[in-house]
Amino acid sequence: MKSIVAKALFNSYSYSEYRKLVTDLLSEGKSTGDVQSESLTHYTSLNEARMNRLEKTIKIAEDTIEKLQKLENHYIWLVISEGWCGDAAQILPIINKMAQGSDKKVDLRIVLRDANEELMSQYLTNGGRAIPKVIVICKEAGIVRTDWGSRPKGATELMANYKKEFGVIDEKIKTDLQLWYLADKGVSVQEELLEIMENIQYNRL
Repeated sequence: MKSIVAKALFNSYSYSEYRKLVTDLLSEGKSTGDVQSESLTHYTSLNEARMNRLEKTIKIAEDTIEKLQKLENHYIWLVISEGWCGDAAQILPIINKMAQGSDKKVDLRIVLRDANEELMSQYLTNGGRAIPKVIVICKEAGIVRTDWGSRPKGATELMANYKKEFGVIDEKIKTDLQLWYLADKGVSVQEELLEIMENIQYNRL
């Protein structure tokens, strides 16, 4: 496991590098990932606009920033993502602002799912390669403490309930999911990740 994570970290991007990669590919009519299609490029374009907006509007609670700054150790949040992923577009700007406000207690690194199959296979969600996935690594110990993703609990429940009732994941629920994120304003991601970090801090994980 250590070698897989180390390899992924070596090939990882900073947030700004990731954004530039996605933007540059989009200018060529491409998306990240092994599969290229008009629909994936379309989703990537929507996500670009989404992330641009969130970077300007998302607010991180002062209490969250204070608690992150008081973490005893330093951590890496290694996020598995792709430019076409709608959930990643909603979540990454929040995670980035949390890391930026942590007084360097958290270092955000991003890797592409399709380029890191070994890593992805270790962090499946119900057997699927759902992203984004946040892998929490303690820098001092050099070990993975836990992981989070691919969605906040409320969003996960929304999707699960819809699929249970209608048997499909269609455009309606995808729109409903984006509306859920809009209404939530990034609060759930902040609360859930902060809870994880505090559980690690107090040896509850």
